[in-house]
Amino acid sequence: MSRILFSNGARGEVIKQIQSQLNLAPAQIDGQYGKITAQAVSGFQSSNGLEATGEVDIDSWTALMHAPVPAIRDRALQLTAAFEGHGFTLAQGNFDGAGITWGIIGFTLSGGELGAIIKKIQVDHPGVVEDAFGDSASQLFQIVDAAPADQIAFADSISLGPRKIALDEPWLSGFRRFGEQPEVQQLQLAMADQKYFRPALLTASRFNLQAELGIALAFDIHVQNGGVSAAAAQQIQARLAQHPSDREQDVRVVIANAVADNAKNVLFREDVRSRKLTVATGSGQVHGGTFVLRNWGLAELPFAGS
Repeated sequence: MSRILFSNGARGEVIKQIQSQLNLAPAQIDGQYGKITAQAVSGFQSSNGLEATGEVDIDSWTALMHAPVPAIRDRALQLTAAFEGHGFTLAQGNFDGAGITWGIIGFTLSGGELGAIIKKIQVDHPGVVEDAFGDSASQLFQIVDAAPADQIAFADSISLGPRKIALDEPWLSGFRRFGEQPEVQQLQLAMADQKYFRPALLTASRFNLQAELGIALAFDIHVQNGGVSAAAAQQIQARLAQHPSDREQDVRVVIANAVADNAKNVLFREDVRSRKLTVATGSGQVHGGTFVLRNWGLAELPFAGS
């Protein structure tokens, strides 16, 4: 059997692609690699002369998908999107002061990414925004160009409940329809690549992270924490000087703890720590769920540059 790529517990857009290729019923194409998907994979393997493990290894992927193995960007993105609790379509309210958070890794209104996507789609694909948001599209165009204080006030006005997590209608459905469009999904991926993955490769190189888990850790740091801060970098250098190690996992653990120790929001530092240590070590608990990264196509293997 060749290397395992995807197995129990993995979820995301790549898993949806696998389920679709397996011809599962529409209700079963949910992006969750569970018992039904494993049984379907096992059946496909048996029918094609492959070992019936129920896990998608490289040979099974090639036979089923007729496509190259997903790039590490897409594998790391799938994991980080699961941590973030987002897909292409989910929009949330002003629960964290970012206004509206939407899309595959949580593009925000206050950060400018949401507005940039809306404007780019309007230029390249006129009518898509209007089709998704209907009569509310004109208001949306005004909001993305509004002053920051006005953007936050608007986000507050459409955020529900004391925690402001959920969005009111018609905005929730509008963002869902918007995120379902193929051209919008492609733009989300392009922005994730440019804004987060490419800088993550530089961070990985800076700390000599050469394994897939190292690339995934750097990517998750850029998405959740905006990169390795100066204070975190200083802490990393000091600890590695005190306790040098030839094992990359040891270095990743030092990086994970330093990023958590220096997270801006003190209330979320332990959440950051559990998340970063899960990636650094290859398994762990995040938000109450168990993650085994070998099942997500991320392992202690050299990054091949794809």
